[in-house]
Amino acid sequence: MKSFRLKSALVVLFLSLAVISCNNDDDEVETPNPVAKAAFVTEVKGPATGKVNDELSYEVTFVVDNACGEFDKISEVTLGTVKGLQIEAKYPSEVCTQQVPAPKKTTYKFKSVAKGTFDIKFRKSETEFITTKVVID
Repeated sequence: MKSFRLKSALVVLFLSLAVISCNNDDDEVETPNPVAKAAFVTEVKGPATGKVNDELSYEVTFVVDNACGEFDKISEVTLGTVKGLQIEAKYPSEVCTQQVPAPKKTTYKFKSVAKGTFDIKFRKSETEFITTKVVID
């Protein structure tokens, strides 16, 4: 009789351990990280003149690879020895079913603390920039 109780207790303990160890700990859904790529600029619109310490706004039009691409940030880039800016677009890592991209727009803010003529350069291809001149007085 003692043997039966001991065996029953061991079976219950074993089954309890099996149920607890099969708990699904994968409750967090993994969200894929978006992929960032450079997007080429097609047009820059904005003022040609401004005042010292005034913030100027430029509308920058760029093209993404597919319709799922969205603006991420503006970063600095160097092509050869020339420094400029580039648009970075982010793409979801899943396959995009919307294949026809429309040009996207973002705003670039420029502010100078000194007088002079400045070139605002945005990357328009692997080897070229679109240059917009602004005179600050």
